Amino acid sequence: MLTNVPLLIVPFIVYNIQIFLNGGAAIWDNQVTQLTMISGATWVMTMGDLMIGLGLLLLFFEIIKATRVGANSIIDHLLSTFVFIAFLVEFLIVASAAHSVFFILMIIALIDVLAGFSVSIRSATRDVQVGGGGGYGGY
Repeated sequence: MLTNVPLLIVPFIVYNIQIFLNGGAAIWDNQVTQLTMISGATWVMTMGDLMIGLGLLLLFFEIIKATRVGANSIIDHLLSTFVFIAFLVEFLIVASAAHSVFFILMIIALIDVLAGFSVSIRSATRDVQVGGGGGYGGY
């Protein structure tokens, strides 16, 4: 099912396309825009900032997906774990992935895995009724 595809694969793929087509991680330092704030300070947004923002937005939707109950949620968690492992392996062995943007995206993927399992475990414990009043007591 397409709903089981981890959304954090999108920043992973975009990052890889950029580093392999442009020959390195230097693109993430490119300025996208700058704004002069009311205080007089200048705020600069880079491509890396945009990519991290995209990762955080997709993390939000991944956490919402984690609240689903059923067999598909197990597949979703498993695929999210594979995405995190792909981030980790690439971070360790690919020189262009040794960049703070990629590292933060990897941490976002880790949070997705941990939050997904935590939300699922928490919601599963609510489905189990321990020592309930039904059955033998005649309530």
